[in-house]
Amino acid sequence: MGEMTPVRLRPMNLADVGPVMALETALFPEDAWSQYTLLSELAAPGRHYLVAESDNGIAGYAGLRADAPEGDVRTMAVDESLWGRGVGRALLTALLEEARRRGVTHVFLDVREDNPRAQKLYTDFGFTRIGMRDGYYNGTDAITMCRVDEAGGSGHKEDR
Repeated sequence: MGEMTPVRLRPMNLADVGPVMALETALFPEDAWSQYTLLSELAAPGRHYLVAESDNGIAGYAGLRADAPEGDVRTMAVDESLWGRGVGRALLTALLEEARRRGVTHVFLDVREDNPRAQKLYTDFGFTRIGMRDGYYNGTDAITMCRVDEAGGSGHKEDR
């Protein structure tokens, strides 16, 4: 893993929509969310969206849907220039802490089958593969994963 990039995590607000959409369309050109989808998510009940800010602006973002006892990671992305620097790990840690605060014990997510970096991150945090969705991402299959947190522990491996 590369050198850690210091980031500040904070709730996403409307002023972040422009920079977040720029990152979204750069990272997911084939199946980016629309601005309408992002705004709808921000306004929906039970949602928790964060941005990771570095000195150069928005370094990443992530969103959670929490409807205890279940929740799901709605989206998560990190600026490609900062991959491997702990930004995704920081975002995911914060989302899972918020899920626990909201009484969520089962967190689900979908990850592209052709994205081994993201799959490894989720596996490191205790997510396990439970299924597949054929063609879910504009023709690319998705792996559905789940993390169960009944004990209230942190869930990620401490032996890295």
